[in-house]
Amino acid sequence: METSIKSNSINYGLYLGGVLSLFTVFAYAINLDLFTKWWYGISLMVLVIIFGIISAMSSKKLLNGIINFKGAFSSYFITVAVGIVISSLVSFVIFNVIDPEAATLLQEKILDSQVEMMRGFGAPEDAIAEVVEQMEKEDNMFAITKVLQSIAFQLIGFSVVGLIVALVVKKEDPEA
Repeated sequence: METSIKSNSINYGLYLGGVLSLFTVFAYAINLDLFTKWWYGISLMVLVIIFGIISAMSSKKLLNGIINFKGAFSSYFITVAVGIVISSLVSFVIFNVIDPEAATLLQEKILDSQVEMMRGFGAPEDAIAEVVEQMEKEDNMFAITKVLQSIAFQLIGFSVVGLIVALVVKKEDPEA
């Protein structure tokens, strides 16, 4: 992969990380309940995918419209990885260093949200009680191990989307 493509992808990743971090800081400052809303999470996922697509398309443009599958996927993946890592670091600092009490409060809000959602879907009370018991046993959801695990799962999920994006974006050199 060419250096210009890597730097392009890293730059988009930095922009993505900045935007995701701003959303995190605003949600923290305005209302922790935003972290429990399904539309908030979906919005962030769409944002990550959009940045990945823009990065892959931009890399294709830098290569005069010719990019192979590996190049398109790498461009997407680097952008997403850099953005997610930056955002996760910001969340880690906010909820472990700046305001650990907010992490506890947020964990309670997420538990309440899960219970409400399960009741809305008509889940039996014993299943709800089991989920509540399991969630109450868990440590800080912003502990370094949980953050690293979250990054790994996000990268796996977004990589599946990235494979599709790379298939769409790629354009082989007709002269090769």
